[in-house]
Amino acid sequence: MNKQSIIGLVLIFGIFVGYMWWVAPSAEEIAARRTQDSLAYVAQMEEQQRLDSIATAEKIQAAVQDSLAKVAPRQFAAASEEAKQTAQRDKFKQFSASAEGDTLAIVMQNEKMTVELSTLGAQIERVVLADYTTFNGNELELITRSGDNMDLTFSVEGREIHTKDLVFAPYMNGKPLANCDTIKVTDNDSATLCLRAYTEATEEHEAGYLEFAYTMRDNYDLGYTMSFHGLSDIVRANGDMYLFWKNAMNRQEKVDLSSKGSRNPNKDAERYYSSIYYKPINDDVDNLREGTDGDKQINTGLNWIAYKQQFFSAILINDKGFMNAEMEVKTDREDTSATYLCDMSSALGIDYTGENDFACDMHFYLGPNKYRDLRDMDQGFERMLPLGWGFFLIQWVCRFAVIPVFNFLEQFNWNYGIIVIILTILLKLVLFPLTFKSYKSSAVMRILKPEMDALNKKYPNQDQMMQKSQEQQRLYKRAGISPMAGCLPMLLQLPILYAMFRFFPASIELRQKGFLWADDLSTYDSILDFGFNIPLYGDHFSLFCFLMFAMQFFYTWYTMKSQAGQASMPGMKFMMYFMPFMMLFMFNSMSAALNLYYLLSLTITMIQMMLIRKFTSEKKIRARMAAYDADMGKKGKKGPQKKSKFQQRLEELQKQAEEMQKQQQRQQRR
Repeated sequence: MNKQSIIGLVLIFGIFVGYMWWVAPSAEEIAARRTQDSLAYVAQMEEQQRLDSIATAEKIQAAVQDSLAKVAPRQFAAASEEAKQTAQRDKFKQFSASAEGDTLAIVMQNEKMTVELSTLGAQIERVVLADYTTFNGNELELITRSGDNMDLTFSVEGREIHTKDLVFAPYMNGKPLANCDTIKVTDNDSATLCLRAYTEATEEHEAGYLEFAYTMRDNYDLGYTMSFHGLSDIVRANGDMYLFWKNAMNRQEKVDLSSKGSRNPNKDAERYYSSIYYKPINDDVDNLREGTDGDKQINTGLNWIAYKQQFFSAILINDKGFMNAEMEVKTDREDTSATYLCDMSSALGIDYTGENDFACDMHFYLGPNKYRDLRDMDQGFERMLPLGWGFFLIQWVCRFAVIPVFNFLEQFNWNYGIIVIILTILLKLVLFPLTFKSYKSSAVMRILKPEMDALNKKYPNQDQMMQKSQEQQRLYKRAGISPMAGCLPMLLQLPILYAMFRFFPASIELRQKGFLWADDLSTYDSILDFGFNIPLYGDHFSLFCFLMFAMQFFYTWYTMKSQAGQASMPGMKFMMYFMPFMMLFMFNSMSAALNLYYLLSLTITMIQMMLIRKFTSEKKIRARMAAYDADMGKKGKKGPQKKSKFQQRLEELQKQAEEMQKQQQRQQRR
């Protein structure tokens, strides 16, 4: 070690010692810290002594109560009942009259759904849809049973009252409900069940009541009216009033084993398309992020809030609007049951005015996500469906082309697989005039392959790309084609392809509808379940997906073999052949209808290309090229031809590019 190293180490050590001395606490700081530690220790000991005293007192009280119960059981029972009533009055205030009672289950039923209600909390306990089942054939529960699905909270004399703790009395047609038989609604009939929680009558006030009225008709709508009668002096308008709504969402659809924790729609479409949607007053429909946990607070008014799944929704609509809302979607990671999807909850602000007879009219929609039904309710519910609302072309294709044609074909009562096939054929026929030029150019390019190969040999170097491009343009002009002419029509197909990608997974019409080996066109088809998960692929073998992959691979090979110039772009060639394999992994868990559409679309495209190539005469193309050369030769004798401004500008850009390449080459040589 040399002298400089030793000096450096000594300086570093000195700086370190100086720093430790600088940051060391002073004697006053040490004393203050010791005092704080002592005070904290004393406070901790006092708290522990207080808890020990409470525990000892509770033990003594329990022993005394046991002794009294043995010595004077009647007196003890009376004292306990009085203490219980006192505790109830303190907790529920004037609503203590509704703090106890028998809990009854009441069922309302029509041809569409069954709604189970409980007198405890006057809440919806369970909703089962009649015309649908889960993927494994069980009852489809849209709202699942829980102790606190719905809870209205408000303040009485500084005490927060929860309706979930109150027992409501049932009434039908203004009279107490004598029995709890199922209330059935048929045809155009309706029935209203009223659940009332009464207050105690005092010398100052008569008994009032809080009422929840449920009205069922012969559809998926359930009326829900909350009203206060004679409670203006008890429930005042200066307090916050919130309606808490919770639901543990059940899984209704088939799922891939590899979907756990995935946000990809091809892995778990139901979870991906499940979220809370809401409609702010005077604003567009919005939602929490789909497919993942999240929460949001809205401080403006809401028209409605929806707990949406892939094919079904529970929507609560307030005619006057909610004041504000707090919403949350959460997944219980410890719940590993096959039927559990996620938890959704919200706290909705009620605009309570404190009137003596206050009413808040609301209603539920509890049913399927059918586009026409949701649209006809004129509430914006249809915007919950993933139809590409963010891009106007996609939503227009879905709303004004695909859905109307699909609904028209439904009228013939064909198998839905046949409907998908006919829909695909019709779309390809409509698009054919747009794609014809592109297919025609591809056919001519195949004829020009020898000339293109010759140009590749003539200009093999990268710095000769500009000359090769100019020669290719002349060749295209001689043949009477423009490779760029078919690009715009092909781009116009992209919104249609993406529209179909969004349409099929959102179409409840395809749910549990079979075709060939697929038992459900809305989800993946499986002819072989592995029993284990293959990363990125899944736990099954989808035949529609594999056939689509095979057709896409053949289509790629067929188009690539006739395209010259690929030898100079090996990366592009690799990407073209890699794409089918990527689609195989991506679409293995996708909707069978979607894979059927892409399979058929590629097949029709192949047939169209083959027919155009067959009827594209090489003799006519060569004759056209010869005629063009002869015509240009005649024009050449007359002198140079006048060029358009676009041609002049293009040549200038080419010259500038060539000059830049030459400058770069000179700099590299230097």
